[in-house]
Amino acid sequence: MEPETMKSLFWIIPLLTAAIGMAIGYVLGRKAREARQSGEARSLSASYARLQEELEACRHQLETANSEAVRPDIPFDYKAAKADFGVTVHQDDLKIIEGIGPKIESLFHNYDIKTWRALAGTPVAKCQEVLDSGGDRYKIHDPSSWPMQARMAYENKWKELRRWQDEHLHGKL
Repeated sequence: MEPETMKSLFWIIPLLTAAIGMAIGYVLGRKAREARQSGEARSLSASYARLQEELEACRHQLETANSEAVRPDIPFDYKAAKADFGVTVHQDDLKIIEGIGPKIESLFHNYDIKTWRALAGTPVAKCQEVLDSGGDRYKIHDPSSWPMQARMAYENKWKELRRWQDEHLHGKL
C-alpha cells in the first residue's frame, strides 16, 4: 500500500469507529430513556387511577352529605341553647357562629342568607364569596366551619356546638 492511502486510512478508521460508537450510544441511550419513560408513565397511570377513585369517593360522600344536608323544620329549642351557652340565644342569630360578627352577619343578609338552615346549606365557596364582597378587611376570616356550625345550631346540637367552639381557635378547622 502506498503511504498516502495509509494516511487516509489512519484518519478514516478512527472517524468510522467514533461514528459507530456514537450510533450505538444513541440507540442504547434512547432505549434506556424509553424504558424509563415507560416506567414513569405506568407509575403516573396508577397514581391517576388511584386519584380518580378518591375523587369519586369524595363526590359520593359530598352527594350523601348534601342529601342529608339540612333536615326540614326542626323547632328551635331556646331553653337548651340558653342552658349550654349561658345567654339567651335568638333563633337564626348568625352571630352565635364562631367567627361571625354583626358586620359579617349583615353581609350574609345581603345575600339572603338569614337563617341557620340557609347557612348550613351554603357551600364554603359561597361563604367566601360573601366575605369577599365586604372588601379586604374580611380576608382574615375563615368561613370553612361556618356551615357546619350553623347546621349544629339549626339541629339544636348546642352541647356539640359549644364543645366544638371551645376546642377550635376562632372557628378554624
